[in-house]
Formats: sequence, C-alpha cells, structure tokens
Amino acid sequence: MYLSTVSRPQTDPPEAGSGRSGRRIALVSGNVVALGTVSLITDVSAEMVTAVLPLYLVLGLQLSPLAFGVVDGVYAGATALLRVVGGFLADRIRRPKLVAGFGYALSAVAKLGLLLAGRSVPLIGAVVAVDRLGKGVRSAPRDALITASTPPESLGRAFGVHRTMDAVGAFLGPLVAMAVLLAVGRSYDAVFVTSFCIAALGVVVLVLFVRERDTRTVDAAAVDASRGTGPGTDATADDPDGNKPGVREVFGLLRDRPARRLVVAAALLGLATVGDGFVYLLLQRRENVDLTWFPLLAVGTSLVYLLLATPIGLLADRIGRLPVVLGGYAALGVTYLLLAGPVTGWPLLVLALALYGTFYAATDGVLIALAGPVLPPRLRTTGIALVQTGQALAYLVSSVLFGLAWQAWGPENAIRVAAVAVAAVLLLTVLMLAPAYRPVPRKVS
Repeated sequence: MYLSTVSRPQTDPPEAGSGRSGRRIALVSGNVVALGTVSLITDVSAEMVTAVLPLYLVLGLQLSPLAFGVVDGVYAGATALLRVVGGFLADRIRRPKLVAGFGYALSAVAKLGLLLAGRSVPLIGAVVAVDRLGKGVRSAPRDALITASTPPESLGRAFGVHRTMDAVGAFLGPLVAMAVLLAVGRSYDAVFVTSFCIAALGVVVLVLFVRERDTRTVDAAAVDASRGTGPGTDATADDPDGNKPGVREVFGLLRDRPARRLVVAAALLGLATVGDGFVYLLLQRRENVDLTWFPLLAVGTSLVYLLLATPIGLLADRIGRLPVVLGGYAALGVTYLLLAGPVTGWPLLVLALALYGTFYAATDGVLIALAGPVLPPRLRTTGIALVQTGQALAYLVSSVLFGLAWQAWGPENAIRVAAVAVAAVLLLTVLMLAPAYRPVPRKVS
C-alpha cells in the first residue's frame, strides 16, 4: 500500500495551534488536544473498572479461566460489528462528533448497570457488552476526527499525542480504583459509582470543546496540494455530487486491495493478543502479588505507554508506521515468553510491564495512522471501523481459545503457545503488507 503525504495549502483555514510561516508551531491541533482530554477522562473511568474486574470475577465470583475468557472477550469484541455501524453512520450523516458522543454516553451509563447486575454472571456479561457497545460506536468517529484535524504527514504525531493523553487516564484509573477500595473497604460498588461520575464528565468535555470538521473539505485541500492546483478546486473533490455513501460502498471497501489487506492483517494481529486480564493474572499468580496492589500492574503498563506513545508516534512518521507496528508485536511476543520463562521477582515484573506498555505504544494509534491515508475520505470512518472490528472479533476468539488452553494445558504452556502464535502472525503480516508498502515520505519545507 502506498501512504501518500501532502502539504497543507496556504489557503486552508488556520488550525488552532498552527502557524502559517511554513512550519507548524504547535505539536498538534486544538481539536486533537480536546479529543485527548475526553479520552483521558474516559479512560480514568474505564480503567477503574478494568483494574478490578479480573479480581471481581475470578477471585470474587470464582469464575473458571474459560468463563473469564468469555467475559474478557465480550469486553473487547462482542460488539465489534457495531464499530462498522457507528463508522458508517458517522460517514452517512457526516456528524462524527454526534456519533462519538452517543458512544461515550452509553459507556458512562453502563457503569451504573454493574451495580444492578450484582453477582449474576449473565447480567455482568450483558452490562459489559453495553459498555463495549459504547466504545465500539465511538472509536472510529473519534479517530476520524483526529485524522480530519491533522495533515497526513503528521498523523503518527497526532495519534501519539492522543494516545499519550489516553494513557495518562489509563495510568490514573487503577490508582483511583485502588484509592476507592482502600477508603471504603474493598467495595466494588463504590468503584462503579465513581467510575460513572468521571465518565459523565468526559461527555461534557466532548460536547463543549470538540469541534466537528468536514473531512471532505480537508481531504480536498490535500488533493489540491498534491496536484498543484489552486484553491478553486471543488472542496468535495472526493464527493463531487455531495451524495451520501451507501451500503454497497462499504462492501466495496473490502474489494479495494490495500484496504482489504490491512483489515485482514489487523484481524490476524488481534488473534495473537490474549488480553490484559490474562497477562496480569499470570503475573499475580507467578509472583503472588497482594490483591490490594493488583491494580498497580495496569498502572505500570500505562506508565510505559504514556511515556512512549508520543516519541514512538514521531518515530513512526520518520521511519514508517509498518515497521513500528511490527516491532510492537515483537515486544508482545517477548512479554509472553517472559511469563513462562525462568525470570522471576522484580526483574520479571519490570521487564514484562515495560514490554507490554511498549507494545501498546507502538501499535494502538500507529495502526490507525497507518490506515488513515489508505482509506477513501468519504468512507474513512467506516474503513477505520473495519480495521478495529477485525481486531476486536479476533480478540474475542483469542480470549476464548486462551481460556480453553489454560484449562487444558495450564497457564505456562498456554502462554508459550500464544508466543508462538505471535511469531507466526508477524511472519504472515510481513508477507501480506511489506511487498506493497512504502513509508510516508517526509514533508520538505
């Protein structure tokens, strides 16, 4: 796939936080910062629940590894298809902010549903599905807003900054959860109520500070610059008649070879990912981590993530996004090997969490930055949703299979098989994407 890059034309309306002297003064646009703030607040809420959920289900409700794998898979993948619905709806009505806001609000309300579910595993699974429905609906429109607010040559930087802010929330969430548990005597209900209040604040920030942008206008300006044409070119070059995209075009995306390869590769990579809950449970099991300090495992991962997300995003813009994504999954494979290897004690905890945080920093936003320029502007949100859906569905399958492997072969053998799967998937991804890949050329001032 060829990821083209163009300079922003001087006739483009000035972006918040940008200079017009030939170089950008600000690191990213104001819209990216606003979206990052929403993600930061929302991730505090989400990670409060994520940090205590494995303990609540496995140690509190005595779920088997297979049952936990099903719930964990539902948490990430059961509503995956709704990502495509959300992405298509945002492209159809051209209101990505509205669709993203609905998703954020739905996830906030779901936090209260955990109070009503009590100890019923089916009800907990249903509430978790509603929460992930909200995440599925909002993710692609949010990333499309970031893409529309950023010139193509700076997408790695923009997603890096956004994911850094997101990771700050992920870092703070488990700490807040731990503080609540210490203050009220391990009351999970108190964690869920606090999580809801924080999530509601994120929705307010989205409504007040995030600006909607017309992606067709932005991309038409980029087309003008790449063709050397002036500002007189129609602002809807990719959509000259102003027609709204139809369902047929969504299926047409998968007939486009670069987009299809990217979606398949994302699904394969998702299939090799067993999930945070299993990683932290394995660490807790091996090192006998006290249950009070269990949330700090997620804090360690998030700390590494927030420190590396922006530098790795800048690196991806410089050397290419595909090599960075592949390097991230290599770090994941090494993490799995460590969990079944001879290293123990503090060295294991530090190395495993550092590599796991590096994996997220090198893959989460960078994969979307890789996808953005490949996708047609009028269906960009839908295309991003397809990539995310492929990963999420594969993650659902992976979680169930890993739960089965844990029960059948034991945790150490199961994680060794997962490491082999990462190596195999990396090889397939290279064979699939590398022959057609060229890195984004750097902008020449």
